[in-house]
Amino acid sequence: MTVSATQDAPKRPLNRRIQAFVMGKVNVPMRALLRLPFATPLSGRLMLVSFTGRRSGRRYQQPVSYVQDGDTLLTPGGGNWKLNLRGDEPIRLRLRGRDVVARPELVSDLDQVERLLQVMTAANPSVGRFVGLRKRPDGRIDRLQLEKAVHYGFRVVRWHLDGKRGERIER
Repeated sequence: MTVSATQDAPKRPLNRRIQAFVMGKVNVPMRALLRLPFATPLSGRLMLVSFTGRRSGRRYQQPVSYVQDGDTLLTPGGGNWKLNLRGDEPIRLRLRGRDVVARPELVSDLDQVERLLQVMTAANPSVGRFVGLRKRPDGRIDRLQLEKAVHYGFRVVRWHLDGKRGERIER
């Protein structure tokens, strides 16, 4: 008897499934706002990721939050959309009203994920609330929760912008 991959995969907690459902509804108007040809207050923390489904071949546009970290952008990757990303494939991002190309790197190493989440929450505290990982009294992320989140597929997406090395993103 064979077991399908979906039966082997751990099921996400109920609160995360509810959050995914709500975000699916909220993302519809967000896509329209983020497609505008000029920067908006939303585009300072949200961008639109365009990619092709790995199995369906369909084109998708996913609104995601981001934080700039030097020459890269960081995005919490909690949904299934990140499974369509391959590091060798350039992806179009709609960033502050213009299209840019970036290459994704899915970070799953616990120490790196923790460090990058600290960077993201320092720049944008709502990232911490959205990701849903508790902080300990010393300000660090609860390690057991982080391990569980990575086990369920959470990643940080580090976007390497194509173009000149060291180029800053226009604000």
